Amino acid sequence: MTRVNALLLVAVILTALYLVRTQYESRRLYTELDRAKAQAQRLENEYDRLDIERGAQATPLRVEKLAHEQLHMRTISPAITQYASPANSPLESAAAATQKVQP
Repeated sequence: MTRVNALLLVAVILTALYLVRTQYESRRLYTELDRAKAQAQRLENEYDRLDIERGAQATPLRVEKLAHEQLHMRTISPAITQYASPANSPLESAAAATQKVQP
């Protein structure tokens, strides 16, 4: 009988230790989950802030201002527009050849 009691006592102690360990692990995981949620919220807030900042940086007025000030660009006008044409392109050469051949 004492063996059975000793065995049951050891089983109860082991069960109690397992329960304490399980509760500790549960609390630790809950704390880690809470930290992860807080970090996710911080990251989401930062993303929203950066998205708004990016939108403010890419306004057409700001881009035009930077083009004028930093890149020294100016708006287009017919007076300063230059058109480029490829020299001796195959189509141009063929058209010139047919015009020369025809009387």
